[in-house]
Amino acid sequence: MSSITIRNLPEETHRALRVRAAMAGRSTEAEVRAILESIARPEGRIKLGSLLAEIGQQAGGFDLEIDRDKSHAEPMSFE
Repeated sequence: MSSITIRNLPEETHRALRVRAAMAGRSTEAEVRAILESIARPEGRIKLGSLLAEIGQQAGGFDLEIDRDKSHAEPMSFE
């Protein structure tokens, strides 16, 4: 897991984080992690896979149950 160091954090901000953490029953470090997680990865965000699936549906959809040709392809010849 990665770690970061935050320099020059105003004392007032640090104090507010400590109070907020205490009210949530967490350590200051855990509170900062929770804040960063909620901002960087919000619940309602659109994930790339979901977005691509939606685009595919708008373009006519896709059928994963179609029969596919399972025979081996002949190698290409460059002669």
